[in-house]
Amino acid sequence: MTILCFALLAALASAATADTIEFLNGSRLEGAVVAIDTKGRTVTFRAVVAGRASSQTYGYGQIHAVTMKGRRHVLTPTPDASTPPSGTARTRTKAEVEALIRDVGSTPPSWLATTRLNHPATLDLNWPMPAPKPWNRNKNVGQFIWDTVNPNTGRWREGIRLMHHLLDVHKRPGATRTRVMTSLASMHFRFFQDYPRAAWWWRRAGTRQNGNDAVALAECYFRMGSKEMAKDALRGQPMRAGMIKLLGDMGETDAAISLADRYVKAGGAPQEAHLLAGDACRLAHRAQEAIAHYQKAIDAPARGNRAKRLQKFQDRARANLAAIRLFDLSDVRKVADGNYRDGSLGYAGRVEVEVAVKGGRIESVKVVKHQEKQFYSALRDTPAQIVAKQGVKGVDATSRATITAEAIINASAKALAKGAK
Repeated sequence: MTILCFALLAALASAATADTIEFLNGSRLEGAVVAIDTKGRTVTFRAVVAGRASSQTYGYGQIHAVTMKGRRHVLTPTPDASTPPSGTARTRTKAEVEALIRDVGSTPPSWLATTRLNHPATLDLNWPMPAPKPWNRNKNVGQFIWDTVNPNTGRWREGIRLMHHLLDVHKRPGATRTRVMTSLASMHFRFFQDYPRAAWWWRRAGTRQNGNDAVALAECYFRMGSKEMAKDALRGQPMRAGMIKLLGDMGETDAAISLADRYVKAGGAPQEAHLLAGDACRLAHRAQEAIAHYQKAIDAPARGNRAKRLQKFQDRARANLAAIRLFDLSDVRKVADGNYRDGSLGYAGRVEVEVAVKGGRIESVKVVKHQEKQFYSALRDTPAQIVAKQGVKGVDATSRATITAEAIINASAKALAKGAK
């Protein structure tokens, strides 16, 4: 049977233990398998995140193993010992990655045909740029995506369905069609970590028109298993702060630090560059170097018309510095049993987590309160990574939701510090 669904759900309802997905990036998620599409090579999984139940579909290329009704099924072998600290898919050759993009990326998700088109009748499908004022999510496509689709996991598929509809509306090549393809790539990337489809659409859109998208495409190559393809994609691109983060995620810590220094010398914001260099060092377990970079970010003067933006980088550096001193240098085995709760500043406000420790192990990390809207997969993936890694050291801040992911990491560090013996 191609899709296991209703019978499987009935069986799961009576199961004593939750089903589990183990991702190739080291994170883990408990809930219930809704469907397995062996033809489309996807698993649809339902879980409760921040008090809300939602279903998401993952490609086989993202999953190491699925446990259903107590039986564990390995879908993709785990990476070898040379995998960067953040984790990635198994190492693939360029030919294998290209085949993945061609065979999977070029195909629509299995759920697309049954996903309804759901948007306001007043939405202007011409999607003019710049958007007319005032802000109106019922008229402007981009504002509808930002206000309505992004904050609601249950509407993520509808967002992708809308983009496919817009491709039908704008059949001729042009700026609007390119914007739709770029948005489609970004949605696959940040909603579902569907890197083959994200890469397919970014390549069709032509990423060299936008350096940020070019960096995201390079990350797709890395997440699919080819660090060399990622490096090649970055060559010749203008320096961007996002490159520092990507190099750190790839385990290229020294290259990330070097790029941060060159970025500052070229006139880039030292607050942002040293924050990201500190994150790269923290991810690589180089805590003292991370502390030094965070301090540089804090010490750099924040002046001019960008002062508020620069101060936000400094606030993040302070939070990361406090967390690393509290717990990154510590050991979860020294934390007493119990439930510990604390918070840290996210994008929109304080993000609070509760960490459960038993027998010297982290049993769970739950986001219990937040005001974030553009969180993407951070509320699910970051707690799962902390549990999988048994601490905050080496946890990769989720792409395109870095601030929210950092808040979860730092709040967990502060919570665990409360129980340190």
